[in-house]
Amino acid sequence: MSAYATKLNEAFAMKALKQFYNSAVAPKITNNNYEGEVKDKSTKLNVLTFKKVALKAYSGANMTADDLEESNSILLTNQSRAFYFKVKTTDKLASFIKNPEGTVLEQVLNAHVEEVDTFVLGFYADAGAGSNYGTDYTTGTVTVDVTTGAVTGSGTTFTSGMVGKSFKATGHTKWYRVKSQSSATAIVIENDSDDETSAYDGGAITAGATYTIQAVSAIQTTASTIYGQFVKMGKMLDKNKIPKLGRTATINSDILEVLLQSDKLTQAVESQVSTTITNAKIGRVAGFDIYVSEQCDGDGVTGVHCVFSHPIGITFAESLTENQVENDIIGNFGKAYKGLWVYGAKVADVNRGAIAHAWLKL
Repeated sequence: MSAYATKLNEAFAMKALKQFYNSAVAPKITNNNYEGEVKDKSTKLNVLTFKKVALKAYSGANMTADDLEESNSILLTNQSRAFYFKVKTTDKLASFIKNPEGTVLEQVLNAHVEEVDTFVLGFYADAGAGSNYGTDYTTGTVTVDVTTGAVTGSGTTFTSGMVGKSFKATGHTKWYRVKSQSSATAIVIENDSDDETSAYDGGAITAGATYTIQAVSAIQTTASTIYGQFVKMGKMLDKNKIPKLGRTATINSDILEVLLQSDKLTQAVESQVSTTITNAKIGRVAGFDIYVSEQCDGDGVTGVHCVFSHPIGITFAESLTENQVENDIIGNFGKAYKGLWVYGAKVADVNRGAIAHAWLKL
């Protein structure tokens, strides 16, 4: 490759990455606190976190130091998207690079932003157990086995759609997760953990206990209720002791329409409007910076999966790992440019409480 082509190649990559971080929602609601370098589609990165350190009473006597307990999660960059296009001359490629708003760069980036935002916003399903808002299921009563987490229902209609939902019965001190469903009266629950072997530590729950399975279906939102629903999402993060500064809520245009009708959205000041729009942030409500993305799963009729979170929740890694100009296209004229984006994301167990999920419909 000529030196000129190499410089064009690097310039295209730099502008592509800059515009991606300006326009995509994913980088705004995630962190990049991982160890390692993104090299290819099978890169394994360490998301190294530590469990809480307990404070001790101090009487002046010698203390014993506790060992830091690591919670090591693996982030796999197993997502990838490529682009490959040809131009008649290297100068033509240069014209696309000099105009970052140009058609080629805009098309490549828009497609990439949609792919990545869809992927990252899909992590609403990793919201901490007990941090899901929608229409709950509470019909009948249950018994829970002490060792297996097997739940036997009476008067229940459990469905496969409940798998992955949050579960808590009277007598439980924390929320669990539905692991599997085998019949209308039989499910199995487990600890809310992906980084450890599946287990249940909640003990026996005797027959006749009431229970809740969270957000089994969407719940209606209106101009008169949406602010209270946002407050509720903030309370969920408060209960999980998540920092207030930096919280975000990602919704789509259906939910935004309702929010605007509520007159609760605090708009950005005029001097910040252009930057705000570029970065997809449109204001604040109830302590959340509001981002709008059509890549939120669902729609206004069936329900939109809205993500209320703090950046510590989702760790995101991305890189343009391949990026080159072909000076000679065999069997054709001109030059070709191709690139490969590789990315991945992970929610470590200790950070699950930093994500709350609201399933809202019109």
